[in-house]
Amino acid sequence: MKDVLHPLCLAIAGTGFLFLLRDLLVRDPGQDGNRSRRDPALIALAFTYGFSALSYAVSLTWVWVRIDGFFGVPNIVVPIAQGFVIVVLALQAAVLAYWSRPPDRARRRTRMLLVAAVAVITAMAVLFTLLTPATTRPTDFSLYYAHDPVFQTYVLLYFGTYSVAETYLAVSCWRYARNAVNRSIAFSLRLVTVGAAITLVYSGIRIAAIIGAETGFSVSHLNDLAWACGDIGATLTQIGYLIPTVALRAAGVRRWATAHLRYRRLGPLWSALDQADPGITLRRPSRQGRDVIRGRSAHFPLLRRRVEIRQGQKLMRRYLDPAVRTRAEQRRAAEGLSGPEFAAAVTADQIHAALVWHTAGEPAPEPAEFADSELLLDTIDDELLHLQRVAAYFASAATPDPFDPSAPSAPSVTSATSGSGARP
Repeated sequence: MKDVLHPLCLAIAGTGFLFLLRDLLVRDPGQDGNRSRRDPALIALAFTYGFSALSYAVSLTWVWVRIDGFFGVPNIVVPIAQGFVIVVLALQAAVLAYWSRPPDRARRRTRMLLVAAVAVITAMAVLFTLLTPATTRPTDFSLYYAHDPVFQTYVLLYFGTYSVAETYLAVSCWRYARNAVNRSIAFSLRLVTVGAAITLVYSGIRIAAIIGAETGFSVSHLNDLAWACGDIGATLTQIGYLIPTVALRAAGVRRWATAHLRYRRLGPLWSALDQADPGITLRRPSRQGRDVIRGRSAHFPLLRRRVEIRQGQKLMRRYLDPAVRTRAEQRRAAEGLSGPEFAAAVTADQIHAALVWHTAGEPAPEPAEFADSELLLDTIDDELLHLQRVAAYFASAATPDPFDPSAPSAPSVTSATSGSGARP
């Protein structure tokens, strides 16, 4: 049973560690473009999966035998694997501390947990050195040495700590799940609770083996059940911890992709305004393709592009011909546009015309206002969505009015290109 479930558990734990590995190696850029601090909860969770994966890896029978042979000590894997498990238990509690307590209190709780884990592991190592294991027992070590008083002490220390930690985990997660607003987080915490409760069956069977050795009953027929409960319970716990982390990472990826997509969509509009007056751009942007390959965020460049477009609009306002706005409004209304879409389309038409008049060097005697000047845009996201609409209409097709020879306010293409010309 152990060699059937352990590889699956190893795969899940290893995947969780690799998924969170980036939190150990890099820092996410803050909203101002600078590096932010690493999230201690995610770091603790990453190490939880890492040590859990190590505990499964060394417990595989073929690995167990080779480690025993390398050190020359039968069953040396037992304190190694169980030491990893003790660290995992401490880190799981640390993750809960960072999720539920202020940072300073969480750091103090984490230090206490790690000190306690080191103390338990040290005591386990001392007790193991007092044992005299003669043969390698990768599947039934606990049952084989159940009559040894030193091993009985070892088991009570390890599984007693294990049971207390899993009980704390189950109770805490169940309590937090009842107060969780997010349904996925509540489900994840309940899944951790179920997993921790199942692992208690595993520790209970191991402790019962010690009691039975002294009182005359055997639980050897429950050995496979013990391994199954330990692995299944631990797997459910790992999945429960991973679900909100995956959701958080997915949300981060969506924000990253959305920022890059918005940045790209605003490109044609920004380029036209920048070409007309390069002064709107204080810092030349890097190539977006290179930033995407390097995984850089477009959040701050996007905010800068928004400001530069708005600055470009302000500079173009003196070239806004009222007649252009009137014709644009008539045409867009005939197309059935209304509300924010109507304002965005007319604004795009006005920018097209203003760029032509800017090239011709002919400001309007009495400039009009942009169609979006009275549009209510309460948040930055609202403004970015509006500018995307403007950019889409701007890039879809050039406004015909500035180049229409019959338009009473349009400069000729020749005069616009040459930079000289006059309004009729």
